[in-house]
Amino acid sequence: MPDFYLGHGDNCTQLTTTLLEKADIRSKIPKDAKVVIKPNLVTPTEPSHGATTHVGIVEAIVKYLKEHCSVSSITIAEGAWLGAQTDKAFKVCGYEELAKKYGVTLLDTKKDKTVTVKAQGLDIEVCETFLKSDYFINVPVLKGHSQTVMTCCLKNLKGCIPDSEKSRYHKIGLHKPIAALTTVLKPDLHVIDSICGDPTFEEGGNPVRTDRILLGFDPVLLDSYCAGLLDLDYKDVKYLCMAESFGVGEFVSREPNFVEIGSENRRGVNIKHNNIVSYLAEFIDEDSACSVCYAALISALNEMIGQMPADGEIKIGQGFKDKIIDGIGVGDCTAGCSKHLSGCPPKANEVLKFLHQEML
Repeated sequence: MPDFYLGHGDNCTQLTTTLLEKADIRSKIPKDAKVVIKPNLVTPTEPSHGATTHVGIVEAIVKYLKEHCSVSSITIAEGAWLGAQTDKAFKVCGYEELAKKYGVTLLDTKKDKTVTVKAQGLDIEVCETFLKSDYFINVPVLKGHSQTVMTCCLKNLKGCIPDSEKSRYHKIGLHKPIAALTTVLKPDLHVIDSICGDPTFEEGGNPVRTDRILLGFDPVLLDSYCAGLLDLDYKDVKYLCMAESFGVGEFVSREPNFVEIGSENRRGVNIKHNNIVSYLAEFIDEDSACSVCYAALISALNEMIGQMPADGEIKIGQGFKDKIIDGIGVGDCTAGCSKHLSGCPPKANEVLKFLHQEML
């Protein structure tokens, strides 16, 4: 059996269908299964922006299930990141229209019931819908991330927990709870959207067109392979290494056994993960910052190249809550700073305006 399937082409719906058929997914889905599909809709932005899952990929999966499998229900479940509205993301990204067309259910996981599970010594709150599914399909976007270097199969599961838990992950050390979560949430299938992900920022803005889709079953193997597609060493992705050590999957071999489809359509794109985030991080004093707040600050600083503050000058994160500090702080948690921008989270344009006022 191949390690995974890799397809190239500019029609993501057709390409996804071909991959599903090549992998004979219909033979793997139980009769009368409750199927849950988890895309990445972190923000209400169109997929061309480089952050969200193309609706055409999920449409191909839904259509395939309805035509070839005897499933009892299909639910598309997702929760946008802190401060963003999932319903708006469903609409902007085309999922509201998809649900009406095929009669499937849209679930905002921010409103889902949760269950406490134990994983690697941690108590973790998980949205109930995923635990009750009979067949779980993960449809992440391959892209960069300002705090975890990259996000793909494993990191996408962070959208399967409530907002309160997302914040707590940053308090207890982001990488271990992400890895621990993958020991209890185990998708049956991963279909990776590598059409035009942003190799640097998780909220998009700098998409790189590659026209690729990957399909496979081992998230560690897939993520370690995809790290290479971003010109990264998978050993530098902490949560990925932890997940492997927890027995979630195996790292990709030097010569992976995969089936390639549409190689004639392969784009000659050489993606280089941009190190700008590491550079910008030098100007931040971060302590347990949530991803959306940190991303807003990174985006603002990215607009200030050539006008940068002193190293480590800007405070951000839950670790500064209730502390009185003479300095600059971003977000509600840094309300004790002498110069402070409120917001939970603040928007990138607000952060940029604030920094210009206070520092330039």
